[in-house]
Amino acid sequence: MFRSELAWREFYADVLWHRPETARENVDRKFDAMPTDSGAEADRRFEAWRDGRTGYPIVDAGMRQLLAEGWMHNRVRMIVASFFTKDLHLPWWRGARHFMRHLVDGDLASNQHNWQWVAGSGTDAAPYFRIFNPTAQGERFDPPGDYLRRYLPELRGVPGKAAHRPWKLPDGPPAGYPPPIVDHATERADSLARYDQVNPPPTDPSRRSRVYPVIGVSGGSVSSSQLPASGR
Repeated sequence: MFRSELAWREFYADVLWHRPETARENVDRKFDAMPTDSGAEADRRFEAWRDGRTGYPIVDAGMRQLLAEGWMHNRVRMIVASFFTKDLHLPWWRGARHFMRHLVDGDLASNQHNWQWVAGSGTDAAPYFRIFNPTAQGERFDPPGDYLRRYLPELRGVPGKAAHRPWKLPDGPPAGYPPPIVDHATERADSLARYDQVNPPPTDPSRRSRVYPVIGVSGGSVSSSQLPASGR
């Protein structure tokens, strides 16, 4: 795995050397035609994501860890990047810029191109239509909710797995914690419709749910099948 990640780092460095414009522009230029959101509502959603106040605990825990420590686990980087581009419909370069401002291990080539991999516009960004369910990802990689409670003090009184769905608590989310700013199912459908504008939908419906290998969102971190509750 370590050698594989080194190979990806060198690959993206080579891509950036030959195509320096891809630090700011889509590798796959047909994605220039895919609509992304802008304006006051988009700015409000960006700020909620940036500050870790989206109402999706795994996203918020990761973003608050980034602000506090300048780092987050590779799995969480992919989750928050997918949420940014496919639930909030914001342009990948805006999220990548925020990462570069805060990551202690930020590497321009790896960061920009792995954000594009998540967004679907990068090199071999297959499947471009893969959209993480943030709640399901949190439940899968942090089943007891320990990672959430470490970085989200509002949820420290919520026991076990219930911390992943605070909106389902009898009295709703705890005081100070926001409800979800978007509905994932609605935004997933919207995102797929936007992708279909630049890429025809797959002829094989099963491709929309097939599991594919994943790579990191920034250089220096290694993909893992388990999210460590201890942070690093």
